[in-house]
Amino acid sequence: MASRGAPGLVRRWQLLLSGAALFLLLLSAAAAQEPSGAACSQNTNRTCEECLKNVSCLWCHTSRACLDYPVSRILPPSSLCKLSSARWGVCWVNFEALIIALSVVGGALLLAVAVCCACCCCRRKRSRKPDKSEERAAREREERRIRQEERRAEMKSRHDEIRKKYGLFKEENPYARFENN
Repeated sequence: MASRGAPGLVRRWQLLLSGAALFLLLLSAAAAQEPSGAACSQNTNRTCEECLKNVSCLWCHTSRACLDYPVSRILPPSSLCKLSSARWGVCWVNFEALIIALSVVGGALLLAVAVCCACCCCRRKRSRKPDKSEERAAREREERRIRQEERRAEMKSRHDEIRKKYGLFKEENPYARFENN
């Protein structure tokens, strides 16, 4: 029978896998594009697909302009084109959605690594330090051993007294030689 946390875990994995698939799709689409020698501005007022055939081009959906991607910056500045309307690689994903998707995937990976590290640390602490029930059992064993030794010593002294009383007390060394004097 599945635990109650299993459906949430499945959803997280589905989200993680869909984000990874989106990233791989974007990566493969960008790799499949052929850089052309033509300037990006020639594709202005055409379609997004024509503009993005060139890897160095950025499509601005609102102005229908094909612009050179600003390679000196990671994200295009808002003065060039808003992130919600900027497209690169594929036409159906804007930069805003791409940033959110990659942030979610990255955050989920960091969270998973942190949880794994925390679990490993907790397991090590448990394995090094015995829990309370083990400590109590060890303490009780030691107390029983001490009581048993006390009883054994008490029984020995009682038996020695009885032997003395009836003259059956053994010598220090019962195997000593008899000497005739």
